[in-house]
Amino acid sequence: MIRLRHDTYGYARTSTVEQVAGLADQVAKLKAAGCTDQTIYQEKISSVKMADRVEFVKVLGKLKAGDVLVFTSLSRVARSMIHMIEIEATLATAGASIRILDMAVDTRTPQGRLTFNLFGSIAQFERENMLERQKVGIAAAKVEGRYKGRAPTTQAQTAKVLSLHAKGVTKQDIAACSIGIASVYRILKAAA
Repeated sequence: MIRLRHDTYGYARTSTVEQVAGLADQVAKLKAAGCTDQTIYQEKISSVKMADRVEFVKVLGKLKAGDVLVFTSLSRVARSMIHMIEIEATLATAGASIRILDMAVDTRTPQGRLTFNLFGSIAQFERENMLERQKVGIAAAKVEGRYKGRAPTTQAQTAKVLSLHAKGVTKQDIAACSIGIASVYRILKAAA
């Protein structure tokens, strides 16, 4: 079945409730870009809580082949360019595209796709350089005897988990103290 009509959806996000003016500004820009009140999804949530973005998940679920997701800036949708590349790849698989207003990127056009891919290549280059510098730094620290490696989080918390469990604290409440529930079960099973 061929779908003749394509929709333009907008997404606006602010980090705090106090940024009402910022949200209104984003919505105005999205409307100017062709979105309507019915196709604009907006929320007030920190970028730290990206997994909790209910409205973003809703708009992603609406997108079909030929649809466009519009947002004002990359920071409204993704934590980094690499994260944005992952989001764009998911949308491309569904046949949808993105439009980033402040970067003048529209992946429906060859120029927009080129620009997006250039930004993605630069982000990947920076990430690989950072990892290389990290490896060099770790190697130098090992030679000097300063490198201890990352402390195993679960092992460091074993005594705390066992102590709380002995006091009758539930596994779920123990997990709420900055350790995963699976780690709690693993520690308790190993101690049994």
